[in-house]
Amino acid sequence: MSKLRRQLSANTASVVETKSLVDIKGRTGNLYESIAIIAKRANQINIALKEELHNKLEEFATHTDSLEEIHENKEQIEISKAYERMPNPAILATQEFMDNKIYYRKNDSDLFS
Repeated sequence: MSKLRRQLSANTASVVETKSLVDIKGRTGNLYESIAIIAKRANQINIALKEELHNKLEEFATHTDSLEEIHENKEQIEISKAYERMPNPAILATQEFMDNKIYYRKNDSDLFS
């Protein structure tokens, strides 16, 4: 199991749990800003997981142009199932945000006004 998958799936439920909007808003002072931070982190997690999955599945790829019967590979199926069982990137990002594990900063555009 990769370091990323272990880190992301540790202590995170794979089902959606309700979160208090007041708690989410309390981190930044603005609910929409908090949601934007969570969304950006979820996108980062999703990209990293896709790259990792494609790299692992690339080992099993056959690059032939023949129309022969495709053989099932049990290892490939197990890898795919493991990634399907992982929590959604939005759930992971929300958990990271609530645990103060995400670094974010505001862009002070008022300085140049």
